[in-house]
Amino acid sequence: MSAAPTRPTVTEREARQVAEAAREQDWRKPSFAKELFLGRFRLDLIHPHPLPADDDVQRGEEFLAKLRDFCETKIDSARIERDAQIPDEVIDGLKELGALGMKIDTKYGGLGLTQVYYNKALALAGSACPAVGVLLSAHQSIGVPQPLKLFGTQEQKERFLPRCARTDISAFLLTEPDVGSDPARLATTAVPDGDDYVLDGVKLWTTNGVVADLLVVMARVPKSEDHKGGITAFVVETNSPGITVENRNAFMGLRGIENGVTRFHQVRVPAANRIGPEGAGLKIALTTLNTGRLSLPASCVGAGKWCLKIAREWSAAREQWGKPIAEHEAVGTKISFIAATTFALEAVTDLASQMADEDRNDIRIEGALAKLYASEMAWKMADELVQIRGGRGFETAESLRARGERGVPAEQILRDLRINRIFEGSTEIMHLLIAREAVDAHLSVAGDLIDPDKTLQDKAKAGANAGVFYAKWLPKLVAGPGQLPSSYGEFKHGIDLSPHLRYVERHARKLARSTFYAMSRWQGRMETKQGFLGRVVDIGAELFAMSAACVRAELLRRRGENGREAYQLADAFCRQARIRVDELFGRLWTNTDDLDRQVVKGVLAGRYEWLEHGVIDPSSEGPWIADATPGPSQKENVHRPVR
Repeated sequence: MSAAPTRPTVTEREARQVAEAAREQDWRKPSFAKELFLGRFRLDLIHPHPLPADDDVQRGEEFLAKLRDFCETKIDSARIERDAQIPDEVIDGLKELGALGMKIDTKYGGLGLTQVYYNKALALAGSACPAVGVLLSAHQSIGVPQPLKLFGTQEQKERFLPRCARTDISAFLLTEPDVGSDPARLATTAVPDGDDYVLDGVKLWTTNGVVADLLVVMARVPKSEDHKGGITAFVVETNSPGITVENRNAFMGLRGIENGVTRFHQVRVPAANRIGPEGAGLKIALTTLNTGRLSLPASCVGAGKWCLKIAREWSAAREQWGKPIAEHEAVGTKISFIAATTFALEAVTDLASQMADEDRNDIRIEGALAKLYASEMAWKMADELVQIRGGRGFETAESLRARGERGVPAEQILRDLRINRIFEGSTEIMHLLIAREAVDAHLSVAGDLIDPDKTLQDKAKAGANAGVFYAKWLPKLVAGPGQLPSSYGEFKHGIDLSPHLRYVERHARKLARSTFYAMSRWQGRMETKQGFLGRVVDIGAELFAMSAACVRAELLRRRGENGREAYQLADAFCRQARIRVDELFGRLWTNTDDLDRQVVKGVLAGRYEWLEHGVIDPSSEGPWIADATPGPSQKENVHRPVR
């Protein structure tokens, strides 16, 4: 058995090739969002709004009732925030309730909830205590249950899923101290040795890792004569010899989560625990996240609902200058934003979740857009709530209680939501990921034209294919239903939402034209234009959210569930979103991107170092990135399984 190799050194191009190889590259099912980026507004893919089956609704509602009772009577959010730990009895109670197995099939002892009701449950639990929501989500959105459901063998499912459904907490281990969104540099190794693999390496930010019983670990298998090699996924028992949880990490928010640093030293893992073939680890991780990411917007929906409740109650009770602060336009605008955005986030999350349940649509872009959009908008809603609350928004709930006022944890939700813009793909990485998928059709027909490694013959062939594609595609971007005043008339019921759908259709075509022009202008340099790509994705996210909001409003109207109010919220959201879209389109071509790059070069070269004078840096001494050299642990094992 060979020693663990040093961390791989890869070029930027090699890193991109690894990420590209891990992509799911076929589009076997229609995607509303993919079509939207291509300038085709396929309303028929989401309207009428898909609905869950009656038995799924009944099973889901019954569990939500039990979970609500548990959250109201057994979860003390203030205690979890104060102690920075979820009490063992709460975790035991969640196990008894079956909450660990919400997404696991009933034949393996789970509850078999749909994605829609799983998300509703996460929103409910997360509103009671965000750390509890994260515990449940990390366990079954990206932990052992989800990759086994998609890629596990029957034997693996029968062996591990019953444990995950009732007793065992799981975690997902990909990130390393020096490896985040660039997995090509993954250093943890899994060296084949007989019927086992031997794991060596260090994993960082292992959510649930401190209390986990089972782990999904991504490690690099060395290529050899008998082994394909590559990044590979394994199910690992946390009590295996050689595993040490070296640190329980503490954060700005989510103080109750059990997140740690996990070291593997000569850890033997049976080959039977490998998920999928060697080299399929990244594809498994990305495919798992396609639906796993939907848990994050679910928690954001819960946060939005709570922000709206507090904003409504507080702004009606608090008076300034002779009237409730809600009646002052400066505050009322913020309340309108929170209400309209919460409605839209729920529309996006429920729509994407139902499409995932039906498995009739490819939702990789929809899921990514939902994560990106919800994380950004929820943070803004929480920030507006703190502003509405004024000084009380900055004051902790414990301090408020101590002086006799209602303990409203507004500052806590701001801290807790901040991480959503970073984990499961930072906003910047999500922009690039979605942009890559959005331009997939272009790269599939014209990619060889801008690939420096392709031959002239390849480029000639690509040119011919591109000519055929664009001859058919470009004329369709000139005109469409969005220019006809009668289009989408079924969305006019007192309040008229049809203009917003016509706006979406027109601007989807405009977005496609803008993307095509940018590709023609920058060609191979397009991937470096991250500012431009980010704005393209943000426009697409707004158009997707507008579509979802209108479709949800019409669904609620047809079902007699607050239809007029839903139409009003959808109208408000769309009007707000249109302002943002118009601004983003303006910034596609009028921006400071080139100047910003020059300033960055100056900063890195030290030309502005004089600007830093006059302050003291309170940071402690130490390396920017901790040493992750493989070897035996020198620290106490802080792993604490909850039994």
